[in-house]
Parts: sequence; structure tokens; C-alpha cells
Amino acid sequence: MPALICYGGTFDPVHNGHLAVARAARDALRATVFLLPAADPPHKGPTHADALQRARMLDLAIAGEPGLKVDRRELERDGPSYTFDTLLELRAQVGPARPVAWLVGGDSLNQLHTWHRWRELFEHAHVVAVQRPGSHIDPETLRCVAPEVAAEAAARWTTLEALQNAPAGGLAVLPLQELRPESSTELRRLIAARDPAWRTWVPPSVAGYIDRHDLYSTVAPDSGFL
Repeated sequence: MPALICYGGTFDPVHNGHLAVARAARDALRATVFLLPAADPPHKGPTHADALQRARMLDLAIAGEPGLKVDRRELERDGPSYTFDTLLELRAQVGPARPVAWLVGGDSLNQLHTWHRWRELFEHAHVVAVQRPGSHIDPETLRCVAPEVAAEAAARWTTLEALQNAPAGGLAVLPLQELRPESSTELRRLIAARDPAWRTWVPPSVAGYIDRHDLYSTVAPDSGFL
């Protein structure tokens, strides 16, 4: 039974770096990747585009892309957007036996102990940490930057291939082969500065949507979203 791969985020806006991560996970795990735009992340500030706009840009970005889908469940749920609650819903939907994996960036793994009911995430899913070229995600590095997470993960390290053998509980690393320059923070800055370089960071359909709706034309105080 193929794993269910979930890639959550604000996607404010989605860019080619996000798509590179989703494709890498799809290809490495030979499974469909579901991109879940967050409605109201409780540990961060307000988004710059509203939830429906961010989801629509995701639709446009993956149109015609095999193995990538948008899941709007977090937009349809009242209250804060907790990963734990999303995993409970998914587990109830797919049953106890199917492998489920949640994609996180390396920075997010280092901050996992700040997430709501973070230890319990492993009861419902594997965690797959995305490793950018030049960075390292391993037990020793994690102990240095996030000892609490490292202690929880100590017995959970596994390979991507082994994730298919259990429904949840593992921590694996997904290496990216190419260093990606994109970040949503810098992308918003480029758009507001009317720097045409921003158009190379997003699919043409997303660029057109941003133009039509005049999104990100001013720089608001940064919320820390990527």
C-alpha cells in the first residue's frame, strides 16, 4: 500500500521551490503528494494572501502535474490549523494500516518541539525532513540544534524505503538534489519592489493570478512564512 504523503504550509505564495520539494517526495516515495494550505497557523502571524487565494494558486501551480494534488481540509475546519488535528482526520479516513508521512523542512524539524502535541504526531504519521544541499540532517546535528526533538527521534531514524513498512513512527530524510533559491518572503519582496525576476520563481499561471488580483504589491510586516 503506497504511503500517503502530506506537504503542509502557508504557500504564500507557492513557488518553484515548493514544487521541487513535492516532486522530489513524489518520485522518491513513488506516491501521490497532497499539498495542504494552512488556514490559520497558530504559531505564526497572519498570511499575506487569504486562504482561498493561496489554495487557488496551488491549483494553478500543479495543474497537469501527475502525482500532486491539493487538499483543502485545513481551510474547511474552524479554529487554529494544527497538524495534529489534520493527522487525526487523515488517519480516521485512511485507516490504521496505511503509511502516512508528513513533509517538513529542516528548519521546521528543528522547531518541531514548538508544535501542538508534537510528540503525538509520530503516533499517526512518519516525519520526512527535507534536506537542502549543503545542510545536514542527522542525529548528531539535531542534538546540537534541537536536543528535545533529537531525544524523541533517537529511535525513530529510518530510510525513505522503510517508511512503506509501517503506518507511522519513523523519521526519514529526503535530500534535495538542487539548491533552490526561492523563499516566499523574498518573493513577496521582489513583487512589491516590481523586480521582474520574481516571475522566474513561480509558474506562469501563478504569476498571472498574482497580477490579476494585485497580490503582494506592498510589503506588509513579515510574518515569517516561507
